[in-house]
Amino acid sequence: MESKAAAEDLEAEDLEAIAASVAALAGLLAASPSPDRADADLLRLVAEKCLQSMEEVTRLEARTAALKVRLAADYAEASRCIAAPAVSRDDDAVLDMGMVAEVACALTASEGTAAAFLAESRTLTTTLPLTLAALRAGTLSWQHARILCDETASLEPMAAAALEAHFLDPEAPRAARGCPAGELVASRFRAKARSWRERHHPVSIEIRHRKSARDRRLEYTPDRDGMAWISAYLPADAAAGIWSRATEAARALQGPHELRTLTQLRADVSASWLLGGVAEGTPSPTAQVLVTVPVLSLMDVGTEPAALDGYGPIPASMARRLVGEGAASFLRVLTDPRNGALLEIGRTSYRVPKPMRQWLRLRDGRCPFPGCSNQSLDNEADHLLAWSDGGGTGITNLGQPCRKHHRLKHSTRWKPVEATRDKPPGWISPSGRYYRGEEQDWEPPDWPDAPRSLEQPPTDPFPEWAIFPAA
Repeated sequence: MESKAAAEDLEAEDLEAIAASVAALAGLLAASPSPDRADADLLRLVAEKCLQSMEEVTRLEARTAALKVRLAADYAEASRCIAAPAVSRDDDAVLDMGMVAEVACALTASEGTAAAFLAESRTLTTTLPLTLAALRAGTLSWQHARILCDETASLEPMAAAALEAHFLDPEAPRAARGCPAGELVASRFRAKARSWRERHHPVSIEIRHRKSARDRRLEYTPDRDGMAWISAYLPADAAAGIWSRATEAARALQGPHELRTLTQLRADVSASWLLGGVAEGTPSPTAQVLVTVPVLSLMDVGTEPAALDGYGPIPASMARRLVGEGAASFLRVLTDPRNGALLEIGRTSYRVPKPMRQWLRLRDGRCPFPGCSNQSLDNEADHLLAWSDGGGTGITNLGQPCRKHHRLKHSTRWKPVEATRDKPPGWISPSGRYYRGEEQDWEPPDWPDAPRSLEQPPTDPFPEWAIFPAA
């Protein structure tokens, strides 16, 4: 009875939150004036009210999803209480089958969709309380909640709680920096969540990689209109090198008389290489992929994962192999063994030198425009404050937008601002709104054979480390 009363209280709170969103939305719509005359201030007010209304609708959708999750969990619990006690796995399977079918019919969804929704509802109500609370508050979307369910699916409860707290609890040790999770585009949030999961998985990334590498394969799937898909499941270093090399070759073929897009050129170049080696007229550049390696891992003292630009954490053994073999396609970058920081390189000329471009790639990881996932190799170094307006060529005045958002900056009133040596720029929109840049989720490295204590960190084993990289 107590659990039933608690569930009813939660559902009542969810309904109140939804009602509050509806009331707020109604107030915004009622306050929106009609643009019946060509008044710039009035039109700006209308545009702002529309943006506020869309934000409130998004919060309403999240709160509605939270109520839907609670109802699904309560339905499943009630159904299990009604049913006769299961005496075998088959009985459990039949009960689950019946519940899935019922929910599928009620939601007009496929049984696969209904099964996934019931599983996610169970996870949110039993394992991820912070996620459900954020969903109910309207600060996290349903897409974000599903990502957390997916990324914690194979983790033990304590590991799942740690991943959730990292992104949703600002008081957690080493909480995520930069944009709150709900302010990240879902695809970018998935990349961050997966990267954190890889670094903190209770099973060593070395062990998981060796197991997964045995499943590498090439797949062929026929498609419509005389087309087909070729996909390869490969170790990350090989895949990143192939992608980088194909992109560079495709860019080299671009010109005023080339009608193919970069995407088409990349596909054509790859097909030429696979079918007959390097085709005549097709450039074969060396890929340039950054590998960020904790110095202790490079020395084979620690097992801290390295990071592959455009991918994320990779096993330390893979990084050592890339560095040890002198692979020209991969550029090594060492990190400070005390705090994971990188060495900034300063310049005063207008031209952005190659080392500084590489630093930008490390700082930003990708195009810094909110939600853009364009990898850093395709982006263009750009002064935030133009050189002609007094802007210098330094890390704090540089960004690396992709071509699309570089053009957006110069063609519209979107403006990048407030970059630092460690943080990419945020952006101010034409309406005056500020959108924070997405920071890399760097962490201090783990030292081998040392206690993991945030209150009393171990003695610095490299007191003169700052002198070493400078030399």
